[in-house]
Amino acid sequence: MGTSKNSIPDTKMMIVGVTGGIGSGKSRVMDFFAAKGAPCFSADQAGHQVLEHNPAVVHAVKAIFGDDLYNDQNQLNRKRLAAMVFSDTAKLQLLNGIVHPAVAIAFEAFVSTHALAPLVFKEAAILFESGAAKHCDKTVLITAPLSVRIERVQRRDNSPEEAIIARIALQWPDEKKITLADFVLENQHWDITLVQLEKLYQSLLIQANATD
Repeated sequence: MGTSKNSIPDTKMMIVGVTGGIGSGKSRVMDFFAAKGAPCFSADQAGHQVLEHNPAVVHAVKAIFGDDLYNDQNQLNRKRLAAMVFSDTAKLQLLNGIVHPAVAIAFEAFVSTHALAPLVFKEAAILFESGAAKHCDKTVLITAPLSVRIERVQRRDNSPEEAIIARIALQWPDEKKITLADFVLENQHWDITLVQLEKLYQSLLIQANATD
């Protein structure tokens, strides 16, 4: 795009933020874009990486949440950490304050690596809540009915419904994010979603190439 995105290197690419609540199907949507050959960055996966491999992040997490969250091989007990932060908004904010800056640096490096790509997709569950959306040229919100989202997460994680609803409550409702997103795709039936994704991808590609 050639526009400065604060700390993101100035490039001609279009950075597309993809977001949606738990169970909306963001990962499957990102798989679609990756299959097109587009560079795809997962903030969630990057967060997992920094929580175990970034010394500054590990040190900060231990200092706030306890050394015993990590075993002798420095592997994080993710379930225990999740139980701590998803039941306490203040602790979740503390964790986000540690992880998000490190993920932002990882994304800067990712963008630099793919500087010649016309499109780069960044998936983040709290793209709007964290303020990361302002570093994107376009944003895509993936939605699905609440009952469908709960069923998907139960099938994936075998989580109790109460825990899923509690996690959903920590994120902004779709109604709020719809007003902020450039594109909204309902992902209830994948065959319909595929058609929408193909149209969206081609449209974004045209827009990105038009800025060169």
